[in-house]
Amino acid sequence: MARERGFDLVLISPDASPPVARIADIGKLKYEFNKKEKEARKSQKGGGLKEVKLSPKIAQHDFDVRVRKTREFLEKKNKVKVSMFFRGRWMAHVDLGMETMNKLVEQVLDLGRPEGGPKKFGKNFVMIISPK
Repeated sequence: MARERGFDLVLISPDASPPVARIADIGKLKYEFNKKEKEARKSQKGGGLKEVKLSPKIAQHDFDVRVRKTREFLEKKNKVKVSMFFRGRWMAHVDLGMETMNKLVEQVLDLGRPEGGPKKFGKNFVMIISPK
């Protein structure tokens, strides 16, 4: 029957009793299988790491944009790396930068929690926020 129709006879489950076979186009079956596999990998990707950069002298609107982006990332179940860089004389005002970071954490506390306090890496302070 498969030859008459111009298709292939595909063995689906050879171990079953009786064995299960299907008349189908093998190329189309492989394509659909690969497509399903790709979709499964795509949906499995959640939990990546996104980064939001701040500075101690950030303007209010820019800060609001960073908060909104952080909230979006946390809603998508991504971890967020909040980094703040200090240049030159800004290093004398680390306390102002920490206030800004803590303010951001307070704004997103309903969606995520920090994995620890800010850590210093050279001239940067870094904090990771995990989704709830």
